[in-house]
Amino acid sequence: MTLPLSARPLALCTALVASILSGCAVGPDYKLPEAAQFNNTAAQGTFVGAKNNPTFDETQIADRWWHLYQSDVLDRLVTEGFAANTDLRVAEANLTRSQSLVRLAKSQGQPQLSFGGGFERALLSAESYLSPAENLPADNLYDIELSASYEVDLFGRIQRGVEASQADSQSVAAARDWVRVTVAAKITRFYVQVCSDGDELAVAHRSVDLQQQSLDLTRRLQENGRATRLDVTRSQALVNQLRAAIPVIEARRQNALYQLAVLTGKPPSQFDESLTSCVEVPPIASPIPVGNGASLLKRRPDVRAAERQLAAATARIGVATADLYPRIVLRASIGSTGVTSDFLEHSTNEWSVGPFVQWQLNQNPTRARIAAANAAQQAQLARFDGTVLGALRDVESAMNNYSHDLQQESTLTSARDDAARAAQDAHELQSEGRSGDLATLDAERTLASSESALAASRSRTSLDQVNLFMALGGGWESAD
Repeated sequence: MTLPLSARPLALCTALVASILSGCAVGPDYKLPEAAQFNNTAAQGTFVGAKNNPTFDETQIADRWWHLYQSDVLDRLVTEGFAANTDLRVAEANLTRSQSLVRLAKSQGQPQLSFGGGFERALLSAESYLSPAENLPADNLYDIELSASYEVDLFGRIQRGVEASQADSQSVAAARDWVRVTVAAKITRFYVQVCSDGDELAVAHRSVDLQQQSLDLTRRLQENGRATRLDVTRSQALVNQLRAAIPVIEARRQNALYQLAVLTGKPPSQFDESLTSCVEVPPIASPIPVGNGASLLKRRPDVRAAERQLAAATARIGVATADLYPRIVLRASIGSTGVTSDFLEHSTNEWSVGPFVQWQLNQNPTRARIAAANAAQQAQLARFDGTVLGALRDVESAMNNYSHDLQQESTLTSARDDAARAAQDAHELQSEGRSGDLATLDAERTLASSESALAASRSRTSLDQVNLFMALGGGWESAD
């Protein structure tokens, strides 16, 4: 339809006003670059360690992965940690602060209203008014003003600022989630440490008892001339060596108890003594669910935080670019100024309305800031790629360590079983008079040594599990 000539100026004005009010945001609109490692097909696929490996399951990891241990004690500790951990409290406060900064950024695009007023008794200078009088009489003066201003975000400076602030806040939220992952993993790790150290302590005490029996027997044999002083000395040295390992394990377990107390928001002196009764790590009987690369990258909070930081850096290019163009502010004010005896009289009233335009004509500083913003965006893209690759590496390495330590544990289990059968055979031979006490004690020492190695291997495997769960990045989902 063709507008009549008389209507065209009105239409043009209407279109111009609509364009000014709606604005157009300069700078790049955020979109994850196609070349980002996040979009790499290899990063989205099945983990190398999960292929043809029955130890792992490609189903999605559970939100609260620590429930896989089926331990009420561990569940209680994690719940206490989420409620009282100091790092989480800091993270929550940081999130509240970032959300407040978003509201502040949004307020820049809203009308700004202000009111001011004052009263004073003053003697005004006659010469300041070019009056021939020697002086003016002192009088009561007042001044009141109501003003409003609104920045027309014609080139999207405010809009891009809000986008940057929102992305920053989302990054802080993801950082909070990563703290939850870390807290859950640390609590589980130290709980596992306490239990595995209890296992190792029990084995160490059995080994000392057996070697002490061997020492006592060797001394009796020496008294009867059937053993030398060297045999006694060697046996005593072995007892001392085995005993020396016990304080190290006890100290490690006590430190783990202190860590658990602090992680759950308590002083170290208030550690839970009942945890010392745990002498076996709760097993996970089923294969560990690991998902795939695509689910990992969507789940890991540090990946999400890096991606949001990239979005914020992209928006700041627009903030810098908008300074190439004029900044337009609409202003209006109404007020009254004069002596109190003429309060609000017509002669005291004043008002103003109109636009204010500010434009930096020397644009070299602005272009330098734009170049810096572009460089910062490229640096953040590199950090994002590094975070993605690091997340994939963490999972693959954790799976690799867990798989190989499981193989070692299986081999050590077989060795322990062989040593147990050898010890049983030695006892039977001794009971039949076909073998002596030393052969039996030697078999018992071999069994104790095998049990100690197996206990240490079980501890490493349990910690490998926790490291894998942390690398998978689950557990923060229960925050909402």
